[in-house]
Amino acid sequence: MDSVVKFLQPWQLHQVVDHFTVALLIVAVLIDLVASAAPTRIWLQYTALLLIILGALAAGASYFTGGMEANRIWNALGQPAKDILNRHGELGEYLGITFGILALWRILIQGFGFMAGSRAIYLIVAFVAIVVLGYQAHLGGVLVYDYGAGTALMAAAPVPSENASPSPAPASSGAIPMVSVPTPLPTSTAPLPTSTAPPAIPTASESKPTDSPMPANTPALSPTAQPSAASSGGVKM
Repeated sequence: MDSVVKFLQPWQLHQVVDHFTVALLIVAVLIDLVASAAPTRIWLQYTALLLIILGALAAGASYFTGGMEANRIWNALGQPAKDILNRHGELGEYLGITFGILALWRILIQGFGFMAGSRAIYLIVAFVAIVVLGYQAHLGGVLVYDYGAGTALMAAAPVPSENASPSPAPASSGAIPMVSVPTPLPTSTAPLPTSTAPPAIPTASESKPTDSPMPANTPALSPTAQPSAASSGGVKM
């Protein structure tokens, strides 16, 4: 058995088988729902029977190949990814058993008339099973796309420690301020104009006019002036 596992492990068959499992089982249940609404279409019932048998076999193969894949990548996963892988594997085991029972139940419904009365219960249980199958497939997608399980990104990344706690994401403190760099203005090469002399400040004598200007031709009175002889008219001695 170990030699078979070593031979099949490099082929990475889990992803291939999973797609067949999901497609076969979902289509089988949907066709059976349509066949219950059209009881005269016997070929629909046989088609649903065939697909549920093939889907149950694919579910068992998915669980087997998933175990091989989990052993290959387990040590390279961190603790959050390991928790999701555990849940994914447990659901794969339960669903494999469930769809095996459903396939056997469907054979009894088709082959024995006394089991035909349980067809409605079978369809309800089968519909719930494919809903859980969709959730399990979602967990597988989280392992691949969020944690890189089984991909080259995981192989290139260092193996995380189980005791290492993930570093918190840096909290955003708001929008990054935008810095505007001013564009330098072109400098003019024209010479600056020369400064002119400030206007002369008028002096006090120029700014203040005299109240009573003196006439320029005013004769000056001499205190020693005496009347002349001609004008005095005195008696000649």
